[in-house]
Amino acid sequence: MGSSFTISDGMAGLMMTMPGFLAAVSAPVVTVATGRIDRRVMLGVFVLLLSLANFLAAAASSYWLVLISRVMVGVTIGGFWSIGAGLAGQLVPAKSVGRATSVIFSAVPLGSVLGVPLGTFIGDIAGWRTAFLVMGGFTLAVLVLLLLVVPPLPSDQATRLDVLGVMLRSVNTRFALVMTFLVVLAHFGTYTYVTPFLEQVTHVSSGLITIYLLIYGAAGITGNFLGGSMVGRYPRSTFAAAAALIAATTLLLPVLGQSDAGAVALLVVWGVAYGAVPVCSQTWFSKAAPHSPEAPSVLFTASFQATISIGALVGGAVLDRSSPSTVMVLGGLSAVPMVLVARAHWAGRFTWPKCS
Repeated sequence: MGSSFTISDGMAGLMMTMPGFLAAVSAPVVTVATGRIDRRVMLGVFVLLLSLANFLAAAASSYWLVLISRVMVGVTIGGFWSIGAGLAGQLVPAKSVGRATSVIFSAVPLGSVLGVPLGTFIGDIAGWRTAFLVMGGFTLAVLVLLLLVVPPLPSDQATRLDVLGVMLRSVNTRFALVMTFLVVLAHFGTYTYVTPFLEQVTHVSSGLITIYLLIYGAAGITGNFLGGSMVGRYPRSTFAAAAALIAATTLLLPVLGQSDAGAVALLVVWGVAYGAVPVCSQTWFSKAAPHSPEAPSVLFTASFQATISIGALVGGAVLDRSSPSTVMVLGGLSAVPMVLVARAHWAGRFTWPKCS
């Protein structure tokens, strides 16, 4: 896309970082502004907006139109996940909320396993505009399914800014924010640039890289459901274990990742570890405010999306000035403090609401 519009790689990178920052802003703004509207209606609006963004990108005659489409994507991400991440309690009995939350968040690794390779494949054979066009059509199909299958979801308890303010003053919420920031920063600061690592250090061909990433995505799905099954009973240890595994794999990649077998093994462990992160983080935020179901999703989405963009920017800056191996090591080191913070929680320096 950068070559199509004759722009630098750094400028093209705005397509990746801009939606994350916009999602972080739109998560609280859009959710509070639409607090009284049926949540199924709002999910439909966001899916429609995403489809229009894809069609705009496919038809864009200049780069600024592509950036406008990414603004639309950012608003969609912020609003959709703020509402959708916390809907499990309205859709299933209380005893099944943890499992249902895992199903919702399985969309993240599934997107990596199916969406990214499919979009890349279509772009390779028919051009990036066709890829956006096809994804826009898929998104419209999702909208139809949403309207046919999902029941009305009236907003019984609208999210207000003062509720978010109370949450932010809570020690447990701040603890969840710190943990989420550290582990997501470590992951996206490294995984965003795993392809250059595999190319330059492991010396994997472009065809095999796709297979390696598919293996990682499949492991992520497994980790998602493992994390969902464990986080309700062991919230601290599950989240800390995920962070510790991410730290270990990224620190070991420059050494063991020089061989194909070592790289694949570490990618599997990494995938399982990161697959558990979104459901763990969402659970921590939810337990910090058990009586306000949507507010935790707002803070989860805002913190998660902002950190994704920060991690990608920091990792890119390090990569430009050093090497893929350095990116992996620094990312692993940034995950270590999260484990230490969790140990401080175990030592009793933070309180934790009892599981319902």
